[in-house]
Amino acid sequence: MSSIDFSDIQSARSRIAPYVKKTPIVSSSMLNKCLGHEIFFKAECLQTTGSFKIRGASNYLLKKIENGTAPKKIIANSSGNHAQAVAYIGKKLNIPTTIYASESISKIKAAATKAYGAKLKLFANRALADTAVSEAANREDTAWIKPFNHLNVIAGQGTVVAESLESIDNIDGIFAPCGGGGLLSGSLISARALSPNTQVIGVEPLAANDAAKSLRQKQIISLSKTPNTLADGAATPAVGEINFPFLQALDGFYEVNEERIKYWTQWLHHLLKLHIEPTCAMSMEAVIQWLKLQTSPKRVLVIASGGNISTASMQHIWQQDYLNDIPQI
Repeated sequence: MSSIDFSDIQSARSRIAPYVKKTPIVSSSMLNKCLGHEIFFKAECLQTTGSFKIRGASNYLLKKIENGTAPKKIIANSSGNHAQAVAYIGKKLNIPTTIYASESISKIKAAATKAYGAKLKLFANRALADTAVSEAANREDTAWIKPFNHLNVIAGQGTVVAESLESIDNIDGIFAPCGGGGLLSGSLISARALSPNTQVIGVEPLAANDAAKSLRQKQIISLSKTPNTLADGAATPAVGEINFPFLQALDGFYEVNEERIKYWTQWLHHLLKLHIEPTCAMSMEAVIQWLKLQTSPKRVLVIASGGNISTASMQHIWQQDYLNDIPQI
């Protein structure tokens, strides 16, 4: 598989259906009234393992089995949500799994990964974990399920928007967080096929803005150190080389500071009554900035990509109460 199109995403939907949930689309009448626009949220925070990552991981592995190349061992490198997804599908298919991660991995994500039966190997930083998993991938009968930089993973992630646009139409903009770029790549492919006039827009924490820098410089730029951001799901050191051309084709890209990440995490918990990660809550700040440029009411879809958040992060987020500051354009 050297290229990808919407037919690959359609095939992925059928392939992964026994292992993923068809997550709901929710909204808040209060938020819509405050903003004067319609905002919809694809609640992947309610997905199996708590994030969209199960879609890409399961499609990758099931595709190998379908092709007659089932591995005897699975390995992956991840900051958390991908780790849980790989551990889960490995357990479901009875394939031993080892996850390589940095010591900064969220405790709740680490605990869940081990609870699914995977071995967890921790390293001082993400770069060392990535090197170790790359070396382990050379072992016989071992499959390395990459978190974003693989076409079969992209196809799986693209099922989020494909599924969404079956349920809701006339969407003017789709917003999703950018870590390595897998979700945005798949989202772009699905949106272009099903709703060509819909804009697809990426969002990244300002404190981990390697993708934004890469887009500005038109080449992949890596972070020089582990970033300090609440949006840990978007703290990857660099986007994937397969993903980068898709990111370059996006209709917009926004960077969000930590204060606004806290603000929207609080407000989305309050408005939606869902446990939503800062990584996806930050997309709402990009929505606000985008809506300021619009001249008519818009319908927006936000990918609420995950719901795995530690108690420590929640305590940090709630050190200051932002709920007295009503959302507005």
